[in-house]
This record gives sequence, C-alpha cells and structure tokens, in this order.
Amino acid sequence: MSNFAYKKRVGRIRKKLKKVNSERFRLTVFRSLNNISAQIVDDKINKTLISATSAQKKTGKKKKKELSTDVAEILVKKALEKKIKNVYFDRGRYKYHGRIKTFAEALRKGGLNF
Repeated sequence: MSNFAYKKRVGRIRKKLKKVNSERFRLTVFRSLNNISAQIVDDKINKTLISATSAQKKTGKKKKKELSTDVAEILVKKALEKKIKNVYFDRGRYKYHGRIKTFAEALRKGGLNF
C-alpha cells in the first residue's frame, strides 16, 4: 500500500467528519501492532483535550482486544470528567472491525455518543 493512498483515504474520512456540525470534538484512534491509543481533539483550536494509550498501562499479558476496552474505559472516564459526551469517531485508515470495533463499542457502553 502506498503512502499516497493512505493519505488520500485519511483525508477523505476527515473531510466528511469536518463537514458535519463542528459543535462536537473529534475522537481519533491510532492502532499499532501491539498498542492502541486514542485522543479527543478540538479542531477549532487544533488542540488535544484528552488522550489515552495502552502503552501507559502494562499490567501482565492481555489480549489486544482487552487492551482496547481498557483504553476506551480510561478515555470515557476522562471525557466524562470534562463533561464531553458527544464526539465524532475518526477511525482513520482502519476498517470498522476487530480492535477498532471493540474500542468503539466500549466507548458507547461507557456513555459517549457518536
């Protein structure tokens, strides 16, 4: 896969998200081989408001999907403390399945709306 195709796909997804009402913040996800990280970004001022990653929390051997749910729980807890309930889910270049789907479902279960 070329870098050009990746950037084109990411740009297309973000463009659709930014067209919609800009009252909400953007929740973006990054998935590496072993970890997953997410952050809530305010696109108006280009600032990260909240972030969470599985690289911070290494407690024994866990499956990757379990790490996704742990990170989602941490992110939801921080978001609700700052009274953020409505976000846009920016999955980036990743398909909505596997760890990304588990992460999104845990966010919804925790109380975030997207």
